[in-house]
Amino acid sequence: MAGSYDLILKGGTIVNQDGEGVRDLAIAGGRIAAIGDVGSSAAETIDCRGLHVLPGVIDSHVHFREPGLTHKEDLESGSRAAVLGGVTAVFEMPNTEPNTVNKAALADKVARAHHRMHCDFAFYIGATRENTHELAMLERLPGACGVKVFMGSSTGSLLIEDDDGIRNVLKAIRRRTAFHSEDEYRLRERMHLRVEGDPSSHPVWRDATTALLCTQRLIRLARETGARVHVLHITTKEEIEFLSGHKDVATAEATSAHLTLAAPDCYERLGTLAQLNPPVRDASHRDGIWRGLAQGVIDTIGSDHSPHTREEKAHPYPKTHSGMTGVQTLVPIMLDHVNAGRLSLARFVDLTSAGPARIYGIARKGRIAAGYDADLTLVDLKRRETITDRWIASRAAWTPYDGVSVTGWPVGTFVRGRKVMFQGEIVEPSHGEAVRFLETIEPTA
Repeated sequence: MAGSYDLILKGGTIVNQDGEGVRDLAIAGGRIAAIGDVGSSAAETIDCRGLHVLPGVIDSHVHFREPGLTHKEDLESGSRAAVLGGVTAVFEMPNTEPNTVNKAALADKVARAHHRMHCDFAFYIGATRENTHELAMLERLPGACGVKVFMGSSTGSLLIEDDDGIRNVLKAIRRRTAFHSEDEYRLRERMHLRVEGDPSSHPVWRDATTALLCTQRLIRLARETGARVHVLHITTKEEIEFLSGHKDVATAEATSAHLTLAAPDCYERLGTLAQLNPPVRDASHRDGIWRGLAQGVIDTIGSDHSPHTREEKAHPYPKTHSGMTGVQTLVPIMLDHVNAGRLSLARFVDLTSAGPARIYGIARKGRIAAGYDADLTLVDLKRRETITDRWIASRAAWTPYDGVSVTGWPVGTFVRGRKVMFQGEIVEPSHGEAVRFLETIEPTA
């Protein structure tokens, strides 16, 4: 239906629930107003011929380091990197200083982020033994995307490695909970396998069995307590096979890095820059994750953007910090996989928009449909670019993909109807707001 709109995107190939098609898209009041024949009356019209218009990409796994570790990243710089890469919303992890484990810490993050982040946002609440009795309240606070539990690869109160501790958390919560699934007991037993100065020993220490054992324990506890769980950054073919039999209680995430890099090549080329937790493994595991993606075992793709400075990454292994940048390269790396025929564009949308909306219960995001937030990622599937460190907006200022040429590139990022990034430039002041969730919507008068 024709009308007067704030913005019309004209002639782009829209990808939504009914497939792909060249249609116009009208936006009014920050939301999608009409699709198809929308007329021509708008404050601004953008010619999108030759471009694909996707639902806004949601990166549901980032570490933006604020507060406490802002020499690596902060909420502004991380979100700047996000929108430059075509990402319209991010979910940020609780292992900041202080940890995000109580109402005050969450409120502080929301206040820091509001209209300072360039994209929309939500924050995980970190589960601890001390706050387990409060999780039912904390997970429903405005700005909370859910609870995150570290069963391995953490320190201090954020680490809950034992069955009783996990059981208590799962009994306390109602929303789906996200897990870092590595068996801490096995990690401790195998620390002697780390080889000084050799990051290729990282996946030897943190072997596939370490991940599988923990995931098996987690699913057993989820069934015992009747809880829903989301297993983050799957890295093993064995976990894929196991989780395919438990999709009633478990959803799963893969990362762009684990779908792209493989040992031993990545360690030979990148050294400690390739060091992640859980680690990049050999090509058989990478291929296993791709099979899981093709079979629908994988529900979401995140970047696990976890920046460290070059100085921190330059320490001799195993003193090196684990993690790499990723939020800005998520879209171009995965679009290159689309162009290579490894997944369809529709499946990419499912993994980065509809999937997060479904798993986390996001309100009004994840689809191009009337009444939804006008969060949109415009991409040129034919554009060939080379990723460089110079392009990276993260404070860390490096990427493991420096010098990698890709086909497929984000050219526009729209957040609630605002044109935030266009053709590689930030063109709108920061107006990021907290994502709303179906399970935490507050009543209105």
